[in-house]
Amino acid sequence: MNKKYNITGMTCSSCSAAVEKSVQRLGGVKSANVNLLSNSMTVDYDENVIDDNNIIKTIINAGYGAELHNSEPELQKEEDNFAEIEIKEMKTRIIISFVFMIPLMYVAMGHMINLPMPSWLIGTENAVSFAFLQFLLTIPVLIVNKKYYQVGFKTLFHGRPNMDSLIALGSGAAFVYGIFAIFRIGYGLGHNNLEIVHRYRHDLYFESAAMILTLITLGKFLETRSKGKTSEAIKKLMNLAPKTATVIRLGIEMEIPIGDVEVGEIIIVKPGQSIPVDGTIIEGSSSVDQAALTGESIPVEKNIGDKVISATINKTGFFKFKADKVGMDTTLAKIIQLVEDANTSKAPIAKLADKISGIFVPIVIIIAIFSTILWLLLGYSFEFALSIGIAVLVISCPCALGLATPVAIMVGTGRGAQYGVLFKSAESLEVLHNVKTVILDKTGTITEGKPKVTDIITNKDISKEKLLSIAASIEKPSEHPLAEAIIEEANSMDITINEVEDFNSISGKGLISTIDKIKYYAGNLRLMEENNINIFDYHAVADQFANEGKTPLFFADEKEVLGVIAVADVIKSNSKQAIDKLKEMNIDVVMLTGDNKKTAEAIRKELNIDRVVAEVLPQDKENEIRTIQASGRKVAMIGDGINDAPALARADVGIAIGAGTDIAIESADVVLMKSDLLDAVTAIRLSKATIKNIKENLFWAFFYNTLGIPIAAGLLFIPFGIKLNPMFGAAAMSLSSLFVVGNALRLYKK
Repeated sequence: MNKKYNITGMTCSSCSAAVEKSVQRLGGVKSANVNLLSNSMTVDYDENVIDDNNIIKTIINAGYGAELHNSEPELQKEEDNFAEIEIKEMKTRIIISFVFMIPLMYVAMGHMINLPMPSWLIGTENAVSFAFLQFLLTIPVLIVNKKYYQVGFKTLFHGRPNMDSLIALGSGAAFVYGIFAIFRIGYGLGHNNLEIVHRYRHDLYFESAAMILTLITLGKFLETRSKGKTSEAIKKLMNLAPKTATVIRLGIEMEIPIGDVEVGEIIIVKPGQSIPVDGTIIEGSSSVDQAALTGESIPVEKNIGDKVISATINKTGFFKFKADKVGMDTTLAKIIQLVEDANTSKAPIAKLADKISGIFVPIVIIIAIFSTILWLLLGYSFEFALSIGIAVLVISCPCALGLATPVAIMVGTGRGAQYGVLFKSAESLEVLHNVKTVILDKTGTITEGKPKVTDIITNKDISKEKLLSIAASIEKPSEHPLAEAIIEEANSMDITINEVEDFNSISGKGLISTIDKIKYYAGNLRLMEENNINIFDYHAVADQFANEGKTPLFFADEKEVLGVIAVADVIKSNSKQAIDKLKEMNIDVVMLTGDNKKTAEAIRKELNIDRVVAEVLPQDKENEIRTIQASGRKVAMIGDGINDAPALARADVGIAIGAGTDIAIESADVVLMKSDLLDAVTAIRLSKATIKNIKENLFWAFFYNTLGIPIAAGLLFIPFGIKLNPMFGAAAMSLSSLFVVGNALRLYKK
């Protein structure tokens, strides 16, 4: 049994790892795969051993929320957007945390820089008021961020400590020590021991506890906000198909909901309508725009016996077709399922900080316990030994360690935005630096995505301007994209376009029109042959154009061929440069396209692409990525169409061209806002720089912690009488955090 669940409460990769591990430990579970981006999990399990309730209960016990995912597309649209709810909740926590942390920092640190303070907080005699006010200001911050304690201690007790465990221990130890200090102040005042009062008045860690929680929450909020919203892509895909279909039942033409269409029914499609389900044409003909599903920029001529696909658009003709696949069996429904499956199966990225914390936390706890016991055995008081143990936990507080990754990610994504590169998730920025294969869609990615005139060949008796004038005049009444290309070329050259008479469109062949009582033919080879027009002299030219990936259009009068105009989806000016730079980075480049093999091969040769796969459907693109991934290589997919959505979602990093469809952009991890392939190179370079920066941050954050722990444990007390000063602990934490932020800001120079 393979089922999907919605998970709530995950904020980082260690959270997803905790959920995954807790479920994997259950008997009967074959595999569990958590996806942090979509807040979901798929579980393959033996239903004879466990059920949904066991799995959901286990996730809840691990500190997270869970419910069974609703797989019906119609109902799925009603599901809550968990990412938005989570962001809203975190924003509330941040606001409340800052509201109380700012006055807390003023009270705790104001006297150090001679800020004005109320008289009832100044002096040894007011030490209890001074300490208790800090205690009261800290409590709301702890309450709104209680999730760290719930998750952190649960994972710790289950033997899987994560960043939340470090946060819970560090801030918890600071808070407990502060309470202990209040008791000591009370004791000192009661026994007139002002030395104790003075010592503990400056030995409070309440502000550290609040600052830890607030800064970590801020970092996680910035990270969470950048997560991709894959559900939007699914919703837009579902909206592609028309809501109704015109069918013939009992000889009567009627409009019914698309969900009521049955296999074998006869469906009518008029010009401009979307095709509701998959089927086979039984009457009529037309040209169908399949760009949404196949990526072909030029509409495909459809005649009796040809297949039509759901969500493609009928351009000009009228036809009837028999429904072959309906409901969840249509091509569009399968694409939706592919996007869902690919997003769910995308493995979460384990943060380096979480890996370190898995080792760091147990070591810190052992050192704290060992230090406390050791000082007791050496004959020191319990108070002294306890202060040593808590000091170890305080100095090991993971403020800088927790900020190391999200701050670098935040700066990296900000820098990317300046370049017009939008990283939609922290994971995409992390994974991109490991990409070894880049797969490129052709139409709209490598090429302009719009047919243009590339060549004009005429016979010796007519000029190019005259041929273009005749061609544009004939093509003007047509709605075909090839006609639009010719008209656009004529307009750009200020060529006169005349009115035509007796316009006649012959589906799949071309046009016949009359201008000034002269009959003209415009179309393909078949139209010329059927009207006995000799094209012998132009065969070689037409073949050459076809081999170059261009579409040759013949123009003739009743006597002879006037010329040939080649139309093609032209390559973008910077595609060659971008592909060359990718290859310089030792990245394999593969082109996938729904276009024919001749066109694809011509472009491959021109751009020196390593490999090309032509005439592919959306699922073929997705399968190609699966195959490459199976060899152990990280794959980035760059595309712009709806047909690319499954491949974009399946790839380790999906990169969408900004001028592409909303669905491609929603399905992708990275968006190139300027539709410039060179920005993909920029994205990879920025990813490499960011990962290097994260590693530097983690090193320095870890260095500050490990440097402070031996001092906190009292290593220098016996030989030098040096015991950790609270100011040193606070300074070390602040310095490490400032260093991490400062280092991350260097990315703005990249």
